[in-house]
Amino acid sequence: MITIYHNSRCSKSRQGLELLKDANVDFEVVTYLENIPTEKELNEIISKLGINPIDLVRTNEAIWKEQYKGKTLSDSDIVTAMVKYPKLIERPIVINENKAIIGRPPEKILDII
Repeated sequence: MITIYHNSRCSKSRQGLELLKDANVDFEVVTYLENIPTEKELNEIISKLGINPIDLVRTNEAIWKEQYKGKTLSDSDIVTAMVKYPKLIERPIVINENKAIIGRPPEKILDII
């Protein structure tokens, strides 16, 4: 089953959702601002993405700039920040079994479905 971590207020996330609908594949939607991933879940997502935690952070968000920018943070600190402030999580994230992709641009989602 394909999973999309979705934020309905994000145009790229909405476009990613539409791509999945148009592809006529089964998928589930996780509205991660309401259903916040745990640290364990985020670490699993990061592992599937094959990236470092900082690469999943929206570093242009005001929360990041005000509270974290310029500080020395461990990977664990970064994951904790994303759990505390899920708005920091880059979106959309699409997972298909053991593969995951950040849908920016949304067409990248087609690579794993």
